[in-house]
Amino acid sequence: MSNVATDHARMRKLSRRATLVLGIAAALLLALASARASAIVVRLHNGHRISYRPLSGQRPAASRTMQRRVHNLEYHGGPVMTSNTNHAFYWDPSGAPSYPAEYQTGINRYFEDLAHDSGGVQNVDSIATQYGDSGGAFANYNSKFGGAIVDKDPYPPDGCTAAAICLTDQQLQAELTAYIEAHKLPHGLTDEYFLLTPPGVENCGEATSFECSAGSSSPVYCAYHSFISFPGGSIIYAVDAFVAGNPGCDNGEHPNGNASDAALQGGISHEHNESITDPEINAWYASNGEENGDKCRTFNEATEYGPALGTAGDGSRYNQVINGHFYWYQQEWSNEGSRCEQRLTPEVPFVKRIAPRKGSTAGGTTVTLTGSAFKGVTAVRFGAVNAASFTVLSPTTIQAVSPAEPKGSVLITVQNAVGSSTPTGKDRFKYR
Repeated sequence: MSNVATDHARMRKLSRRATLVLGIAAALLLALASARASAIVVRLHNGHRISYRPLSGQRPAASRTMQRRVHNLEYHGGPVMTSNTNHAFYWDPSGAPSYPAEYQTGINRYFEDLAHDSGGVQNVDSIATQYGDSGGAFANYNSKFGGAIVDKDPYPPDGCTAAAICLTDQQLQAELTAYIEAHKLPHGLTDEYFLLTPPGVENCGEATSFECSAGSSSPVYCAYHSFISFPGGSIIYAVDAFVAGNPGCDNGEHPNGNASDAALQGGISHEHNESITDPEINAWYASNGEENGDKCRTFNEATEYGPALGTAGDGSRYNQVINGHFYWYQQEWSNEGSRCEQRLTPEVPFVKRIAPRKGSTAGGTTVTLTGSAFKGVTAVRFGAVNAASFTVLSPTTIQAVSPAEPKGSVLITVQNAVGSSTPTGKDRFKYR
């Protein structure tokens, strides 16, 4: 009997262990499923956040299911980049894999072209200018090229196992921070560093991450952006592994005929625009976590890239012309049009609602106008009389102070360089 009792006790222990193992396995699967179903902003175990551009077929489930009902980006109180000096950071140790010919020169030329057309409306950077912060500053298309940096420091021992050379975000941060500090390079909300690695050098969010770069054994993203808290101002950075020829990031349209086209399409433009509008991942994003680039990473050519403007000499299409050079990369989300666009299309202001809707005949009532296309507004009128004053808080919000008027109702109209808002009845203000 004692042997039977002992056997039963052992069986109970084994049963408890099996239940525990199954529970842990279920929890891990649930955690993985939750990570895949989360928004594109990922919080690593160390608390650091990154925002990535997913490979084709890797769009998070939350984005797929919520896309139809998630509309414009919302402001969450953080800063935007009112200007951006872009630095191309090539980590190129001696004896390590090398970059293809023309790769670095093609990327450098792109940043030079952006700077040349700075302030215009010819390309997607102009779309970012509609997004402002709580202080009234906007993400201006004010680009400069800070030049190319070639870092010859050796790679550290692999921090992850998803590739022959595999670096974690923490290792990339450490190298970038050390280099900027050693060379006294500028940083803050006016500079961004694009860390570009050669073929065969992949990266993961962390050592145990299931989310790694496109050429790894755990491919999820093409590129990502984030920031590093640092004395004197954050270090704004993006990480772009080599993606040429990878169909998850590169659809083969290379109007310049080299691998740099894939880098622009695979993430540089996407991360650049998200950094301008959400540099510390606390400014402009939708309720499901998508930033302006994420909302247009639709995996549908019509909405992701828009119509082609022409065909380059090698037969590749292009949808951007910057400083006379051809490029092909994704569109960006416009709150003003509630759609993905290739470039900013100025629109007539639209007033959706006002609050309050009544005020004193003596004037002095602060009225909040909500609508669209408010950036660049030149006048706000109560009937035929100009507002006593007005402040454009964002492309969708204006605060105007009512002028003195006799009793009665007037329509509030908003004017910009394109035209005046059309009265809808929802913009009627009553003096009493």
